[in-house]
Amino acid sequence: MFKILVIDRCYFTRSGLESWLNQPDLFPASFLVTALHNLMLAKEHIVQWQPDLVIADLHGFKNEIHHIQQLASFFSVCSDPTQVMLLESGEDAQLSEFCAQFAIQATLLKTEPLEKLAKIIDAMVLARPIRAIPKIATPLLTKQEEKVLTLWMEGNNNQAIASNLSINGKTVYTYKRNIRMKLGMGNRFTPFLSLPENSN
Repeated sequence: MFKILVIDRCYFTRSGLESWLNQPDLFPASFLVTALHNLMLAKEHIVQWQPDLVIADLHGFKNEIHHIQQLASFFSVCSDPTQVMLLESGEDAQLSEFCAQFAIQATLLKTEPLEKLAKIIDAMVLARPIRAIPKIATPLLTKQEEKVLTLWMEGNNNQAIASNLSINGKTVYTYKRNIRMKLGMGNRFTPFLSLPENSN
């Protein structure tokens, strides 16, 4: 059993890859696949879950990545034995140049044929030892905490988040405190340190 983490902004890519990777007749090895749409959550998930393979579309996050340290810290948790494949939705010379300094086993565009992708995934995971006892992935944040974090990162205040999720404003405060503790955030401004400044 191999653990694969898919990181992509696109819901359809995440669910499509999960479904495709779980076809028993397509791959000789069996996979435990989980998918995320948030780089901050992905970094923490890699530390906790220790996947064998990370498949990421960093190009999809390029408008959210405003400090190289954010990417560098992501790659720092993807060290050996985790293998990294970039399955990009586009090309960006600056992003490619930065990623070249890290140990990335494969880089492909999403337009590549699935047969080619399958061969590369097979080669990458079969080069690793099989886990004897599969571990169940437990998310670092609850589903509700993930919703709160997403709305928070979009700039919504506590009342807007409470209204959107049909919960009390004080409950939002509690969720935010729990999120900060679980993600090791120093203060309530930490999630926004890498966001772009408003040009208005």
